[in-house]
Amino acid sequence: MSIRLRGSNSYGHSGWFTVYCRICNRKIRIGTDLVYKCPKCEKKYNAFFCEADARGLKKKCPYCGTELVSAI
Repeated sequence: MSIRLRGSNSYGHSGWFTVYCRICNRKIRIGTDLVYKCPKCEKKYNAFFCEADARGLKKKCPYCGTELVSAI
């Protein structure tokens, strides 16, 4: 018996790679769009940022002040 994942549960589904910007709530896709994250606040606040907001924040996290890194 083989189990195959289909739909939103499958690994190739875009829902696995979609996050929302913490500032403007824009839907951004990891791998397609340029996504920045805070290494310290990523898990606590789900701190992902789009390119425009990261530029506006001067690539510093608004919660803790650390340097934002690109999420690959």
